[in-house]
Amino acid sequence: MPASAGPFVGYGSVNSNGTHNALRLFKLLHRTRQEVFKNDTRALEAARQKINDEFKNNQNETSEEKINELLKIASDVEMILRTSVIQAVHTDSNKILLLPRKDLLQDNIPYSDKPTKKHES
Repeated sequence: MPASAGPFVGYGSVNSNGTHNALRLFKLLHRTRQEVFKNDTRALEAARQKINDEFKNNQNETSEEKINELLKIASDVEMILRTSVIQAVHTDSNKILLLPRKDLLQDNIPYSDKPTKKHES
């Protein structure tokens, strides 16, 4: 296997699709990490190290069931990072400034005790 396969060697022993999925998720996690922790060098480095360690620690896995479980975990972690993490900065001892990414912001829909029924056409 080429040296560029890095920590994905074990993922390929079950099937090449597993290797492709592992590499795709590895890259996606790193892109998400860069977006979510933008301008936070400590968080960027900690997330980089954790992603690399997790993939490296499982590089020799050959069980298809275990590989699929690990890929599911990686996918779930990426989704949670992308949809749930908001950066915050201490502005003074009693204040924190939230820095939500644009893709996290949603339209504010007012609460209603009596929701309207959707009419079917």
